[in-house]
Amino acid sequence: MEERMVKFYAKESSKLALHAVPGHFSTSHSHINYYIDVTTMKTRVNEAKEVAKVLASKTYDATAYVDTIVCMDGTEVIGGFLAEQYQQMHVLSINQHQTIYVVSPEVNSNNQMIFRDNMKHTIRGKHVVLLLDTTTTGETIRRSMECIRYYGGTVQAVASIFSTVTEVEGNKIVSIFDGEDVPNYQAYSQNTCPYCAKGEKLEAMVNGYGYSKL
Repeated sequence: MEERMVKFYAKESSKLALHAVPGHFSTSHSHINYYIDVTTMKTRVNEAKEVAKVLASKTYDATAYVDTIVCMDGTEVIGGFLAEQYQQMHVLSINQHQTIYVVSPEVNSNNQMIFRDNMKHTIRGKHVVLLLDTTTTGETIRRSMECIRYYGGTVQAVASIFSTVTEVEGNKIVSIFDGEDVPNYQAYSQNTCPYCAKGEKLEAMVNGYGYSKL
C-alpha cells in the first residue's frame, strides 16, 4: 500500500499535505477507492496548528460563540489549537472562565456516543464546534450531532480535514480538502461497490485511527 501513496497539497496552505492510497478499502459505513491518511496533520504539532488556523478562518462567520469543541477520531491536538485560534480571533464564549472546552465523547459497547456525568456540563447549553478528520458519508456527523443535541448542546459549525460531504441536516461542512482534491475519489455502499462486484478483495479496514491490512 505505502508505495502507492500520493500527496495532495491544500489550496489554503502549502504546509498541509493529504496522503492518499488508491485501492479497495472498507470503512464502517462504506467501501472507498482511496484510503485518506491525515495522520501527520493530527499528530505533528506544526501541521496541527496550521490545520487549526485554516479551519478557524473558514468557520469564523458561523461561530459568533464557541464554548466547546467536540473532537472525533483523534483530532484533540487540532482541537486545542483551534480553541486557541478562536480566542485569538476574539470569538465569544458564555463559559464562566471565558475559555473553551476541548472534549471527546466516549463510545460504549453498543457503539453509542456518550458523555459521562462529569463531562455533561461541557455540552449542556453550549455552542459547539464539531471537529472530524475525514468524512465520506456523513453518518459519523449525524451520530455526533444527535449525541450533542441529546446532551443539550447546539452545533454551531462542523469542520473536517477532508470531506466529500458538503452538508448534513442543514449544517454546512467546512473542510480543507474535498473530493475534487483527490482524482476520481468514490465511496460506495457494500451492495453497490464495483470492486466487490468484480470479486476484488478488500485491502484493508480503515477508520479515523488508521488502517489494518487484510
